[in-house]
Amino acid sequence: MKRLFYLFAVIGIMTLGFLSGCSNDDDDPSDPNKPAVNSCEGCHTNYTHLKQVYTPDSTSGGSSCGGETPHVEPYDRVYIGGEGYTEFKKSEHYKMGCVKCHNGTDGTDNKKVAHSGNFISKPSTAKDEKCKSCHQDEVMKTHNSLHEQGWGQKRKVTVRYGLAGAHEFDKLPKSVQDGYKENCAKCHAATCGDCHVNRPIAQGGGLRSGHNFFEPDMLDNCIGCHTSRGGHAFLGVAPGTVQDVHKSKGMKCTSCHTKDEIHGTGEFVEQRYKYNKLPTCEKCHSNIAQSNTYHMVHGNNLTCQTCHSQAYNNCGSCHIGGDGARIASYQDFKIGVNPLKDAKSKYKLSLVRHTLMAPDSWSKYGVANLANFNAFPVYNYTTPHNILRWTPRTKVNTGEACSAACHISNENGTAKNKQWYLFESDLKYDWEKSSSKSVTVDGQLPSSWFNK
Repeated sequence: MKRLFYLFAVIGIMTLGFLSGCSNDDDDPSDPNKPAVNSCEGCHTNYTHLKQVYTPDSTSGGSSCGGETPHVEPYDRVYIGGEGYTEFKKSEHYKMGCVKCHNGTDGTDNKKVAHSGNFISKPSTAKDEKCKSCHQDEVMKTHNSLHEQGWGQKRKVTVRYGLAGAHEFDKLPKSVQDGYKENCAKCHAATCGDCHVNRPIAQGGGLRSGHNFFEPDMLDNCIGCHTSRGGHAFLGVAPGTVQDVHKSKGMKCTSCHTKDEIHGTGEFVEQRYKYNKLPTCEKCHSNIAQSNTYHMVHGNNLTCQTCHSQAYNNCGSCHIGGDGARIASYQDFKIGVNPLKDAKSKYKLSLVRHTLMAPDSWSKYGVANLANFNAFPVYNYTTPHNILRWTPRTKVNTGEACSAACHISNENGTAKNKQWYLFESDLKYDWEKSSSKSVTVDGQLPSSWFNK
């Protein structure tokens, strides 16, 4: 957790560094080109004035799966200035004017009047009305985007509650829907603006570059949300790990995750691994199945990450909106029986990750215990973003068999390499054991492994 805190600190320092320049030359009242504060642009480009009229937050930013949400002051979140503002003024979006997208009333220094009526702070939350006329293709595709809708997370909550799937999310009790919005949706409900104008809520929110529209930034946008899983691993934050080999070669999130994948195709997909736009190793690593003995033997029944990942972040038994994870974040590596036999049918074994849900996770929101909790195991199919060619499973000592680093063997009564696999004895709670029998490897591995 200390290294995870460090990751937030690094991103936070970058954020504060950006904000620290907000009150310099842009506030010169003698500048004849500076708009007066009785206009949208004049108010939001005047840092001193914003600090005088801002409304303090009524609640704290709170926390999410990635940790405590960084705090950005309300006036910093809406300040328009710096190089980003200079670039924004050259754009077509700027020419449209503030009220075209945000509604409200221009030409007033009264904050209440300016934000009255049908004012929209984030126009992309009303993208059909505000974005579609210019960005029709993107708007049509993102209606079912996993980034925008969070269908995978909604599916788990809805089915465990006792309903059919994510499409019935709106049938959940209002208290649960509100709890989802307050907690999960900080990451699992991204709008166009969260990637192209703002920092995401999980990173403190607010304008990132003076209202300029931009391609998503890996640290401020992608890892701003995907901190505890993708970012934590990709950057090599945890003790004993190093950055992903792809990161060391200068690659970033969008090197593999394309616009088509992130925006979606408009198709409703309830589980992200069923999505047909996901990146594959084979896109870059051609003829991989025949490249060495390991791949020839295991390529059709093990995922690439099973051999080539480092230890990755896990947690468990979380109280949503309450005390947080009762099984605190920890680094581990577990191979289990593939829990996604429909989406990833070729693999018998895969990496699995301990996830946060427990039967009483939603107790704060009126659900003492999820009635259909056992619909899913507490260990999910996972593809960590911490790839290396040589790992503790792919390296053996001179003269050893290629299986020496990963197959279980009996050495003087000790089961060597057992730590790589998920056994029922690794599970702490009875409800974890009952829900996860399908993914533990008890009785699923060759008996000869235990008799050598």
